[in-house]
This record gives sequence, C-alpha cells and structure tokens, in this order.
Amino acid sequence: MKSIRFVALACALGIAACGEPASDASRAPSAAAPATVTRYTPEQFYATTAYTGASFSADETRLLVSSDATGVFNVYAQPVAGGAPTQLTHSTTDSTFAVAYFPDDDRFLYTADQGGNELNHLYAMASDGTARDLTPGHNLKAVFLRFGGDRKNFYVQTNERDPKLFDVYRYAIDGYARERVYENDGRFLPLAVSKDGKLLALSETVSNTRTNLWVRDLVSGSLTRVTPDVDAAHEFFAFTPESRQVIYATNEHGEFAQAWSYDIASAARAPLIAADWDVVSVGYSENGKYRVSALNADANTIVALTDTQSGQEVVVPGMPPGDIRGAVFSRSETKLALYVTRDTSPANLYLHTLGTDATAALTSSLSPQINEGDLVTSTVVRFPSFDGMTIPGILWRPRAASPGDRAPALVFVHGGPGGQTRRGWSADVQALVNHGYAVLGINNRGSSGYGKTFYHADDLKHGDVDLKDCVYAKQYLQSLDWIAPDRIGIMGGSYGGYMVAAALTFAPQEFAVGVDIFGVTNWVRTLESIPSWWVAQRAGLYGELGDPTTDKERLTAISPLFHAKNIVRPLLVIQGKNDPRVLQVESDELVAAARANGVPVDYVVFDDEGHGFTKKNNRIAALHKYLEFLDRYLALK
Repeated sequence: MKSIRFVALACALGIAACGEPASDASRAPSAAAPATVTRYTPEQFYATTAYTGASFSADETRLLVSSDATGVFNVYAQPVAGGAPTQLTHSTTDSTFAVAYFPDDDRFLYTADQGGNELNHLYAMASDGTARDLTPGHNLKAVFLRFGGDRKNFYVQTNERDPKLFDVYRYAIDGYARERVYENDGRFLPLAVSKDGKLLALSETVSNTRTNLWVRDLVSGSLTRVTPDVDAAHEFFAFTPESRQVIYATNEHGEFAQAWSYDIASAARAPLIAADWDVVSVGYSENGKYRVSALNADANTIVALTDTQSGQEVVVPGMPPGDIRGAVFSRSETKLALYVTRDTSPANLYLHTLGTDATAALTSSLSPQINEGDLVTSTVVRFPSFDGMTIPGILWRPRAASPGDRAPALVFVHGGPGGQTRRGWSADVQALVNHGYAVLGINNRGSSGYGKTFYHADDLKHGDVDLKDCVYAKQYLQSLDWIAPDRIGIMGGSYGGYMVAAALTFAPQEFAVGVDIFGVTNWVRTLESIPSWWVAQRAGLYGELGDPTTDKERLTAISPLFHAKNIVRPLLVIQGKNDPRVLQVESDELVAAARANGVPVDYVVFDDEGHGFTKKNNRIAALHKYLEFLDRYLALK
C-alpha cells in the first residue's frame, strides 16, 4: 500500500520508458483463430532471472546489480564487456540489493531488511569480502541518498533517533565516521542532497492534493521554499549537477504533472518539460552533459535523452522495443546502462557507449525453457463505467481464446490506492494467460497516470466508486465474444486485495471467485497501525482514505471484515507474515470469517516475506496456488 498519492515511476536516475506504441485504446482485441501454445509450469516461468539496479565501478568496467539467480536476491558484478556476472553477496535468507560502488575503489554499498519487514540497513563490503553494517541497531530503517561530489563523503537518512522521523547523516568514505547534518523536527521528509553537499531537498505533505518542496542549506541552516504556495502536488526530481537548480514536478498548471526548474540564487521558476501526460522523471549525467526524462503515456513510458549543450535529442541505436526501467550514466559520461523489458520478456540490462552506435545486451533473463512466441502482448483498452467516466485498462488475451473456445477471465486490481497497471513483464500474468485465463488490469478511478481529476475521483469513496468500476470492468469483459461471461473472477494485491475483499462482501454475486493478496480488510486498524516512518505523509493518506479518529464510522462501513457474512464465493488469500503495511491479522480474520460461512477458502502465509514476495521459491508456490485455485473454481467445466 502506497503512503502518498503523487506516484512517481522513478528508479536510479528516474527512468522508465517504452518503445512500444499503445494500441488503439478504444477497441478490444478482435477474435482470432485458435492458437496452439505450449503450456508452461510455474517453475519454468520463474526459471527467468530478475535483474535490478546498476552502478558503475570506479574504472567503469563493471556494473553493480542485483539478481535472484540463486532464488534469493544477491549482489553481483556484471562486466560491461559482457560475460557472466560475479556473485558478491551470498545470502540464502534475506533478499540483498545493490546500492552503489564507492567512487574510487571496489568497495560497495548494499541493503537488506529482515524477512521483508522493510527495516532496511545499509552495509558496506570491502574488497576482501568483509561486510560492515553502517546502520546497526533495532527497529530502524536506513536509506542511502548519494555520494558527495568531493568523493570524500556520502549521505544516509535513518530513523534511528525517532522511528517516526528521518535524520540525515554524512559519512566519511574513509573510516565511516559520521555526523548528523539534519535533525528532523517532524515537518519534513528528507529527499536528496545536492552534489556539492550543501543543500538538502525536503518534502512537506499538507494534504492528499497539496505537497510542498523546500531546500535546507546544510551550511547556514536556512530554509527556502521551492514551490509556490498553491494547492498542487509537487515532487522532487533532481538537483542539477552544478547544484544551482531544483528540478521538480508540479500539477499546478493542468491535469498532468509538468517538470519545472527553480533557480536557488534568483528564486525564479520556469517550465522545463510539459506534455499531455505526466512527466515522471528527470535526471542528469555526472556533469550535466546529458538530461534524461520520461513521460507516463497511457501505461507506456516515453523516454527522451537530450544533449544539454545543443538541446538535441540523442538516439540510442540497437535497442529493442519495450520499457526502459532504470538508466545510469558512468562518471565519465561515456557509458549508459539501462534496462529494457516488454510484455513477453523480463528486464534485460543493456550497455550503450554514448557518441557511438555501440549498444550491447549484457543479460538474457527469459528462461530458455520458454518460447517467447507462446507469450502474449497486452492491449490498452477503455470502457465506460457506471457514471459515464472512461476507465482505462490493460488486457491480456490467451492465444487460444475464441468465440468457439471462450476463456475465463480475471479483473486484476493494482496496489496503491494510487498505483497503475502498466504494460510490461509479469511472470504471474503471463502464466495465468498461458494457462487460459484472460486478464484485465483495471486502472480504476484513483489510479495514477490519467490526470489529477481522475486521480482524486475516488478520494473518500473507496469501496464504492472504485468497486463499481471493477464491476463495469467485468461487464466490459462480458461484452467480448471470446470471454466466458459467467467465469470472471477478481484478483489483486495490497489495495487490490482490498478491492477483492470488497467485491466479495459488497457485491457478493458479481465475481465467481476472489484472489486476495495481502489485502486490507479493516481500514480503521490499518490506518492506526501504519509504519512509523510514514508519519510525514500521514496527512496525504488520511486525506484520501479518512482519519480513523474522526471518520471511524465510514471506515468501518467500507471495511470488508465487518461484512464478511456476505461472502459466498470461493476465496484464496496469500499473506506475508512480516508485512508491516497490511498486518497478517487482516488476512487471518477475513479467512476465519469466510470459513464460518461455509465458503471454500484457501490460505497461504509465507513466514519469510513481507509486503510483496521476493524469494523465488515463494513466488513459485504462490503461482502454483493461484493456478490450482482457479482451475478448481473458475476454469470452464
């Protein structure tokens, strides 16, 4: 469950892009001749290798990445010249993720929590393999911010002093001595430090429609407001490399977020990038030679790489179509590492040499056991809801589905509440479709990416208008001549899991089955027990969902747990024991109540997972359970 509504798709330098054009969004896939495809097992779908993260080594010959090749995420060194990666961490329990190489030697930073509890610590590993916890202690969360431009320091925020507040510390690269450079008084959430180490970007959440950005001078202690005093959402993108400007997103000027600049010396604000979609990221190479930006265009992302001196767009040749999910420049500004994924392939890491035509794939992540031709490409579709509002979605159609062989279907609801179902690889979705289930990833009102009016159309209306959108998604599926109209279920995780439980309690006859993946069932308890480190965004969360101290009656009314006697359809619930966002008790009590009705209920709890499943064996087990449950209760008889 997200803690704020203004959702960015940023990673590394904030890149997420897509080379595949969206289909005509007003039309569903037409009926086609039945196709014969190989049916693959969950083990085969998860014989893929997931890669994430990228940081160049000091000599720019290797990239620090994370991979789940062993079944648990670990850190690897991937040669930029190609070839097999070298494993650098060897965890068999907790997922371990790469952060960054040190700027002048082979030490690196990495992070890990404990069984998915999200209490990440930051670790440094020396070149001899000796690891050191730089943020020791209990009940704390640490986040790396950046290395200083002087290559003498790096910056980390932790909530060790107060679980509700993040302070910022400056660590010495040599010896790791540290000092606190910002003590949080509770008003702000620290975001980023400028390259010169003098400025700290801060976010202030006033409401779910209003966020402000500030800059704290770490030398003088002065505080400067970056964004205007207006009712608008603002999000920090970057300091420019010379530390003179802040680049930020704002939806002040229309439905969609634009990128603006704020000049620190003159206090002048100016537009930088605007489009008919949200600008979701802006980032720069080390010295500002290149700027990279991305638009969230109808669940695809369009990326632009710009030469800042000439203003001309730079074309990266040799790239396959797909979403770019993370791009990082080398310090010399001669190399660009990026990931590309598409519906039919997990993310692969590419290396482009800037100023040349040289682009090379460094990984091959799809399992050789799977023929990519057996997988399916999604389609962007739209349908009218109960009040005429147009609802977008992403539709995956089984290859064999036809009017003569109609497919059962699932309405799949994303997390959030302000998330978005996007085109791109999902092993679970592809497996479901491969086994004959159509999947409609609904972007119900309240989803990000479609303008601020659409984004806020579900505020304080959860369990009502958003659920009606899901019911109308079912009706849309029923209008397709290749869908079995009486075999449509609903599935989702986190907020999507809440929508599953809401559907089975508030519209109990609409869906044939429900698959609830760590979904909220009691909003009062969930909002009262939100993780301590979310306190800075609490106003935004309450503005969207309600304050449990003043809106308890309505929150109780929309909580499925208190209406579980209405559940009459088969239910599958999957939960992580260590989930700090949606506590296990949320699922325990719903399962008990549904079983008391005599309803078929399957329940799986993973003891070593939290809010989302990172270990490959658990993802395989969950997928087996999805298919087993759906084959028993939803497949055509």
